[in-house]
Amino acid sequence: MSDTHKMTPRPRSDTGAVDEFLAQVKGLAPLRGEGRGRLVFALDATMSRQPTWDLAQSIQGEMFEAAAGQGGLDVQLVYFRGFTECRASNFVSEGRGLAQLMSRISCVSGRTQIGKVLQHVLTETRARPVGALIYIGDAMEEGLDVLAGAAGEMGLRGVKAFMFQEGADAGVARAYKEIARLSGGAYAGFDAAAPGRLRDLLKAAAAYASGGRLALEERARGGEAAARLLLSQL
Repeated sequence: MSDTHKMTPRPRSDTGAVDEFLAQVKGLAPLRGEGRGRLVFALDATMSRQPTWDLAQSIQGEMFEAAAGQGGLDVQLVYFRGFTECRASNFVSEGRGLAQLMSRISCVSGRTQIGKVLQHVLTETRARPVGALIYIGDAMEEGLDVLAGAAGEMGLRGVKAFMFQEGADAGVARAYKEIARLSGGAYAGFDAAAPGRLRDLLKAAAAYASGGRLALEERARGGEAAARLLLSQL
């Protein structure tokens, strides 16, 4: 993996979180252009994240499956851990390759580095357009004012941030929602004890990023409940 410089109150139900995500996605423009879509898949790899990291590793292949019929998807893994480490892989074109990358990484105590993730996405899309960022985390320990500028530039460049929060911390939710709003993306909370919900979110984000409404209609005709649920909100 390469360095990024290249990069150096009550919980809601899972169903409610997915419904909110689907409602927020309404009207987002699909990724345009020829060939395969490009998506950055970013995860917090600080120590508290190990169970969710393992979950994401086990279900990330669903993203590729959801995009396969619309020209496919190239996915780049980005993660941070410790206090300064923030790294990005090359883009991979199938789930086995991404799973292998994820299997080599262990979580380490540290602080969030979401700002580095957003700046990295901007660097990538300046070189070649990125359709979307999927971010999975449970914390936010940075100044939102700083992150807002990067999120706003992502929005201007057409890069949607799909911010998926584990847990129900209200402050984290506010920050993730603002990043999603400024980028033109969407926010959803999930419970790692219900892996099917995160799987649905990943599939919905990847399918929409790669093919838009037509992709979801095709998957709905194939009987996928998540695609039908999203279409019902459009």
